[in-house]
Amino acid sequence: MLPKAPEMNIVSKIKPLIVETLTDLYGQAFTEGELTISTTKPEFEGDYTLVLFSFVKQLKKSPEQLGQEIGTSLVQRHPELFSAYNVIKGFLNLTITDAYWLSVLQEQYNNPSFGKKAPNGKKVMVEYSSPNTNKPLHLGHLRNIFLGWSIARIHQEAGYDTIKSCIVNDRGIHICKSMIAWQLFADGATPASTGLKGDHFVGDYYVKFNDEYKRQVEVLIQGGMKKEEAEKEAPVMKATQQMLLEWEAGKPDVMELWAKMNGWVYAGFDATYTRIGADFQKMYYESNTYLLGKQFVEDGLKTGVFYKKEDGSVWINLTEDGLDEKLVLRKDGTSVYITQDMGLAEQKYEEFSYDQSIYVIADEQNYHMKVLKLILQKLGKPYAAGIHHLSYGMVELPSGRMKSREGTVVDADDIVEEMANVAKAKTEELGKVKDFSEDELKGLYDTIALGALKFFLLRVDPKKKMIFNPEESIDFHGFTGPFIQFIHARIKSILRKEKPSETAYTGDLLKLEKELIVTLEQYPNVIEQACAEHNPSLLAIFIFGVAKLYSSFYTEHHVLTAETEAKKQLRLKLSEMTAHVIASAMGLLGIRVPERM
Repeated sequence: MLPKAPEMNIVSKIKPLIVETLTDLYGQAFTEGELTISTTKPEFEGDYTLVLFSFVKQLKKSPEQLGQEIGTSLVQRHPELFSAYNVIKGFLNLTITDAYWLSVLQEQYNNPSFGKKAPNGKKVMVEYSSPNTNKPLHLGHLRNIFLGWSIARIHQEAGYDTIKSCIVNDRGIHICKSMIAWQLFADGATPASTGLKGDHFVGDYYVKFNDEYKRQVEVLIQGGMKKEEAEKEAPVMKATQQMLLEWEAGKPDVMELWAKMNGWVYAGFDATYTRIGADFQKMYYESNTYLLGKQFVEDGLKTGVFYKKEDGSVWINLTEDGLDEKLVLRKDGTSVYITQDMGLAEQKYEEFSYDQSIYVIADEQNYHMKVLKLILQKLGKPYAAGIHHLSYGMVELPSGRMKSREGTVVDADDIVEEMANVAKAKTEELGKVKDFSEDELKGLYDTIALGALKFFLLRVDPKKKMIFNPEESIDFHGFTGPFIQFIHARIKSILRKEKPSETAYTGDLLKLEKELIVTLEQYPNVIEQACAEHNPSLLAIFIFGVAKLYSSFYTEHHVLTAETEAKKQLRLKLSEMTAHVIASAMGLLGIRVPERM
């Protein structure tokens, strides 16, 4: 009978046994925190490696002697778990028994929830997307959205209660630019009358504003005005500034136009969110939150956290913290972004009592987020410590950085459509979908396109800048989402022909069979690490490794025509567990995996 696989992973199982062995061998107290254990490097024999150097000075023994003593003891005491060991310099490489790995496979092969943790009672709020209502979502937004959605989903899998939220920047000078341009150039046109999606329609007027603004500035400069003065005096800019004042005063016709144009944009956003699989449980709007935070200023002045200058403006001095002085209230009594963000953080906490609040914001706002957290800490807010900025690098195209005001941004809808067309072309090249219906093909192309897009944007550490290349992202043979989707479809094709029996395999494992189980067993750990580090790329890298390993396994070994019935059942179980882990990990990245392709 196979030993029952523990619910904990193998490293968690090994650590207390090593601590117990060290204590018994050397008569000293040790803790699991002192142990460094990692997977054994491929060039050495073994499964997991214990680093010995940290014990050399304490125990006054050479690494070789320590390794021999600890390894011998572990194999003798726990033959059901350890079958062999070897010592290479300061590293003890431990080989885990085939029986243990087979018990893992038997327990988990048909468990689609493998890796999912029980609720831990903690609440996490993730804010992402944060679009402006003067333009459509673009490629940069997609990295933000996919990161935010995935981080929320990973936390949920790790046992957290998660709330996905979005703050919509629906007011301010940029919004008024689109409104003024619509008044000047639209002649009453609407998304319905032009056949344009609402967010694209409004975004076109933002570009028109900047074109007109540049033209007017040039005319003024040619008339003898200096550039700086011309930029201030351009009639279209002065009209926009006046509109902003009228909006803040609540002028009815301005408010009506604002609501109408924002409505067009929201309809466009919703269509994009639906297609890319993004959703939110709570939407905040800057038009409702921009006055928040003023009470913080009053409280901070009373406690001495803030100070008032002679002109009436209110500041905080953060120079002792390595930052600078920061304005929190203008001299005219209006708030700035940091004030609004303080108020919104408070409102979120009052509504949801979160343990952690994750802001998915580009690295251009690193300083702003440091200031926000520090001010809230100085104000003694109980939620300040839980604020985390998931800072990510910008996305560029091979041609360089995008600029929305110049109309060089790649719209999210356009890139998704382009990806779907590339997916169609590449799938047709393979020629394996002739029996698909038209609806099935459209769904498949969308699944492949979004899988390619999401995987490419999530496979890179969030902190790094990246260049997006559509053709590279959809390669069926590379480090891509479609490659992993293809492996999943191949496995499901096998399993449609035959399902594994429940009979346990008790023989020996071949190299790739064992390597596959060892890798799959690490999946819960990878989820935990991705959660702790707020880094979905760890999952992307892991699941690509799983797919690549299965591809090697499938190439090397027959499944349905295995050499024995017992081997066939083993490999069917390996296939089923691999399919579950691929589907689960890709799901945490927001990626669907097809049953066939």
